[in-house]
Amino acid sequence: MTMKKTLASGLMALTLAFGLGGFASAQETAPATATEIKDFSIGNPDAKVKITEYASFTCPHCANFHDTVFKPLKADYIDTGKVHFTYREVYFDRYGLWAAMVARCGGDMRYFGISDMLFDTQKEWPASDDPNVVVENLKKIGRTAGMDDVTLDACMKDGAMAEAMVKRFEENMKADEVEGTPTLFINGVKHANMSYDDLKAIIEAELAK
Repeated sequence: MTMKKTLASGLMALTLAFGLGGFASAQETAPATATEIKDFSIGNPDAKVKITEYASFTCPHCANFHDTVFKPLKADYIDTGKVHFTYREVYFDRYGLWAAMVARCGGDMRYFGISDMLFDTQKEWPASDDPNVVVENLKKIGRTAGMDDVTLDACMKDGAMAEAMVKRFEENMKADEVEGTPTLFINGVKHANMSYDDLKAIIEAELAK
């Protein structure tokens, strides 16, 4: 998926994000100070190899990467302490933004578990033109992760959070000159989508330095 399909601006993103009647507007919830947005990471922070992935929860190429590359990467390198992995969210549409809000709602302990569910069921939860259906599908994922409706509603109606997320996403994409997803940064060097074998070769070369 390319940048041509990204949201044209933060304002457009918020318009899409809060097009659902049950969602609060950013103006209603915006605090006096800016909301801080962080990236989520797993693995050993002191690992020799650091990987950052730019991806969207609604990007089919990202779902395929998650299934065929990220899963073995996690087993072989992240869980063994050789790689520190950071996920950096991209929002191509309101469904992707809402999905990220649900993932973030789970906090550090649940974020990557929810991400797994979002990618594994990508053909299901956004498969409706009715945003109310999609919201309910996302809430089902949130409930599976152990959250209740009160918590999920509060997260999904947080206009200030959505506004800050979109702003951070746009700043990151511009600063790193990311033009599509998934895009990887391996020890600071940008790479396009690749197979697990190709990624493994790069990792091994970095570990050997």
